[in-house]
Amino acid sequence: MPDLILLRHGQSEWNELNLFTGWQDVDLTSLGETEAVNAGKLLAAEKDLDLRVVHTSVLTRAIRTADMALHAAKRSWLPVRRSWRLNERHYGDLTGKDKKQTAEQFGNDQVKLWRRSYDVPPPPLPEGDPRSNALDPRYRDVPREFIPLTECLKDVVARVTPYFSDVIVEDLRKEAVSGGAVIVVAHGNSIRALRKVLQHIDDAQIAELEIPTGIPYRIRMDNELNVLEADYLGDPLAAAAAAEAVARQAG
Repeated sequence: MPDLILLRHGQSEWNELNLFTGWQDVDLTSLGETEAVNAGKLLAAEKDLDLRVVHTSVLTRAIRTADMALHAAKRSWLPVRRSWRLNERHYGDLTGKDKKQTAEQFGNDQVKLWRRSYDVPPPPLPEGDPRSNALDPRYRDVPREFIPLTECLKDVVARVTPYFSDVIVEDLRKEAVSGGAVIVVAHGNSIRALRKVLQHIDDAQIAELEIPTGIPYRIRMDNELNVLEADYLGDPLAAAAAAEAVARQAG
């Protein structure tokens, strides 16, 4: 039976500053690096877990988390696939803004709606805004109309699902023969999108699901890729506390 591991990157510089990040490319903090290494140790402790391939977004915080976690797990040699489809959701005109200050300006209810509703995006980036990703070389082969100016979670599900169905599923089916595992290192909202698809979480419940940084989530599947069981590795209380910390970020 194949396993799928979902890992949100460790704390980023903008996580630490409590800023909306989205598609902006920021690095890990020292805490984020520690979280990545600890994630690798948790993976290594799972003696029945045979990691075979890694998928990441094209953002530095996910790439470095994967590199450091796999090094700690003694799996640096794994083949790697990267896709913009695994990027964090685009926060539009909220990008770079302080979450608590934004809540004070617009109200907690409005900010929660932007952050956690399924189908309400934040205000879009204005055309020509310097925060736009249109000229970033990592997206030079992505059709311009696919580069967002804002996204809600529904939009993230729409862009993640083809990558999951066409690429990740192919790897899972290969590993179903030998019992190997696939690891995806991505972001809070792209992981929420994957979990919604895999675990059939409804729109209301997915709005309340918090994804902690740096703690691997192991999904065990049957050979038809139905989820049999799923949970965080390590101390469940630590995972719950980390998820609660994420929930508090916007005040």
